[in-house]
Amino acid sequence: MAKGKDARVTVILECTCCVRNRVNVNKGVSRYITQKNRHNTPSRLELRKFCPFCYKHTIHGEIKK
Repeated sequence: MAKGKDARVTVILECTCCVRNRVNVNKGVSRYITQKNRHNTPSRLELRKFCPFCYKHTIHGEIKK
């Protein structure tokens, strides 16, 4: 039986460089889906990931669903 308050939640990471500079708005924004532990990481998650629109590794921050 599933519990209501799971420790692991699914989060979406979005490229902060593309959003801030409005680069390639017509193509879209680089997004990744990952999981985090809510108890160990209560703040927003930020990871360095590869952005295919910027062609470099940038900081991807957690966004709301």
